[in-house]
Amino acid sequence: MTQATRQRRAVIAVTGSAGKTTTKEMIAAVLKRRWKIFKSPDNLNAPSVTKRHARQLRSSHLAAVLEFGMQFHGNIKKHCLYLQPSIGVITNVGRAHVGNFGGSIKGVAMAKSELIRYMKPTGMIVLNADDAHSELLQTKGFKGKIIKVGIRKDADYRASDIRFVNNGMRFRARLGGTKHSFYIPAFGEHNIYNALFAIAVSHRLGFSPQEMQQGLKSYIRPKSRLHVHHLGSSIKVIDDSYNANPDAAKAALDVLSVIGKQTNIAVLGSMFELGQYAAKGHQEVGRYAAGRRISRIYTLGGLARQIAIGARKGGFPAAKLRSFEGKQQLQRELAKDMKPGTTVLLKGGNRLRMSTMVAYLKRNARMNRNAKFGIIYHMKTVRRSDG
Repeated sequence: MTQATRQRRAVIAVTGSAGKTTTKEMIAAVLKRRWKIFKSPDNLNAPSVTKRHARQLRSSHLAAVLEFGMQFHGNIKKHCLYLQPSIGVITNVGRAHVGNFGGSIKGVAMAKSELIRYMKPTGMIVLNADDAHSELLQTKGFKGKIIKVGIRKDADYRASDIRFVNNGMRFRARLGGTKHSFYIPAFGEHNIYNALFAIAVSHRLGFSPQEMQQGLKSYIRPKSRLHVHHLGSSIKVIDDSYNANPDAAKAALDVLSVIGKQTNIAVLGSMFELGQYAAKGHQEVGRYAAGRRISRIYTLGGLARQIAIGARKGGFPAAKLRSFEGKQQLQRELAKDMKPGTTVLLKGGNRLRMSTMVAYLKRNARMNRNAKFGIIYHMKTVRRSDG
């Protein structure tokens, strides 16, 4: 690979406490409308993986879109040494892995700031204007361009007229003095931010509004990230079981509150790697849930009991709270709850494997439908016999 090829190629690195994979996939969905690109697969984001990706790049790749994961100080620096980004995106600074930084959000911000420090100094960094903790990022001394996206605060790329529509969301954003409409096949305000990151990056790389619209519309949501399953009789299951942290749990609760129309049940599992912040973080989620449009809250796992405690402190009725240690009893309880008009959210740490509960509920709904069909068929047969 020649030096000219390296200089010409856009290397885009996405990091942050939440939204990394979605943002990376949205950016890639737009860029591949016109360019041949390299994209890191799934959520593979360890430094060792970036080292391998650096060897897989070819001269035909006009861009590389990569996810930079971080668990400890020095991780992002390693990523940058293996493959130095010309464009960096920091989606937000939150509580994910905060236990590895002494429970300090400042520690998380310092570690995320390694992307700013070790990317190309004349490159471009894209930040979240609405994320208060992103103000802790160390941008002083960065000689490149700082771009911001947002919804509430003034930003270079700002979304407005946000609304939930069938199977996704619509919003408007101003590009070059003209407002354009965008659709994403995903739910949640947090996904609007992810789309804005994709718009900001692709716009700066010379892509047209139409290419952005087409790319975002074609985005395929990763598995178990706010995937809505329709089980019939207006029953919905929101599978957001791919890992959890307090900020992501709150975002999922917002989605439940909006798309659930009648009985809304939040099933919230333990969240891990929070260290000293564990009890407080779980209670924060409980308090937040108490203020949403939620009918019942079920928790799964020892740490998640703190969610129930937080919900009670937030004024949520104790009679509508239940805590479970194992999945089997919880699944049986949920199966009884699946009445017409019920929407269930499943959210928890990866090691709980809550995605298996989605399969259980789908299987249970199918059995109920078959049983109901059997009864109707039997009644019709009886009527014909009587006639």
